Amino acid sequence: MLWTVELEGGPQRVNHAAVAVNDKIYSFGGYCTGENYRAMRNMDVHVLNTVTYRWKAIETQQSRNVVPFQRYGHTAVAFGGLVYVWGGRNDNTACNILYCFDTNTHRWSVPRVDGSIPEARDGHSACVINDRMYIFSGYLEYMEAYTQDVHTLNLRTMSWSYVRTTGQHPVYRDFHTATGVDGVMYVWGGREVASGTYDTQANEEYGSDLHALDTTTNRWSVVPCSGHIPIGRRSHSAFVFRDHIYVFGGFNSQAERHFNDLHRYDPSTNHWERVKPLGKGPCPRRRQSCCLVGAKMFLFGGTSPKDNYEDDTYPEEEIFGEESTDRRLKDHNDLHVLDFEPSLKTLCLLKVQSLKVDTCWLPRELKALLEVMNLPNTITRPPNHTG
Repeated sequence: MLWTVELEGGPQRVNHAAVAVNDKIYSFGGYCTGENYRAMRNMDVHVLNTVTYRWKAIETQQSRNVVPFQRYGHTAVAFGGLVYVWGGRNDNTACNILYCFDTNTHRWSVPRVDGSIPEARDGHSACVINDRMYIFSGYLEYMEAYTQDVHTLNLRTMSWSYVRTTGQHPVYRDFHTATGVDGVMYVWGGREVASGTYDTQANEEYGSDLHALDTTTNRWSVVPCSGHIPIGRRSHSAFVFRDHIYVFGGFNSQAERHFNDLHRYDPSTNHWERVKPLGKGPCPRRRQSCCLVGAKMFLFGGTSPKDNYEDDTYPEEEIFGEESTDRRLKDHNDLHVLDFEPSLKTLCLLKVQSLKVDTCWLPRELKALLEVMNLPNTITRPPNHTG
């Protein structure tokens, strides 16, 4: 397991949503300090070619009635060649309209749905299990409160259903992750609010329990885990590789800490362990995206404390308050690649790069690979340091 690529210049986004479709990664919307999130404008879409590491902005000329407005805190799931974007908000309002993006035609549509449509929210989670998209928890705009609800969308019939669950429900939360493995939705982390109504930061909780929803019986349980269980956090990332769940990064306001650690959970043994890849990984951050393509994980975006540490010249409540923290953070436009199975070719290219060996004797194909591994993208300016 090796961090192989680090490139700047990609989309500068926080709280975006991204999915992998074949050998491309599609990133939808998100937040960037200093931009206007009150005006209604079309959601931006960026696509990453995971072979060349090149980002490209996708332009659309479609009308506003079929294109989602620019937002953050939404989710996206892939089903075939289609991507379904749901939820999220801008600075004025949240949304519960389902949008569909066709990765073959690069066109948006609003599918016709029926059933019990969930209330508008952000900070929820979404995953696909057996042709259904599951939505869990999040912050309800119209109630100004959190929820414990589970909703599902049948992606064949486009019908929404409220899922009546039993067992030990997770407490109210947002900015957690939900991951599907073998018919079970695993929920971990997030900002927990026991009462369901947020009042002060002091009442935020960050549990490390792993919750599992058996989607056959619709029963919740708390998984009895062993090993090196990660510290509770929110705005982290989770992905699945070979039936193991990986958790990266995040933020815990009680511990006053951003993370860049990587943990692995094995559902067959209920065991956690911390894994330490070789190479230089990303700095501590939250609100990034992680997408798996083959045996490589692509991590991009997110936000970190300036200079990667919290400056104590400000009062504590200003440092870690959700809104006042924005001026203390920098938004990233970098891309990092974690290769679970680096080939001999990759290892040799990295050695050539680190030793600064003269490459004039290399075949053209290898020169091209070295170039794309080191050539920054030009989608956005360098990361902001004000805002």
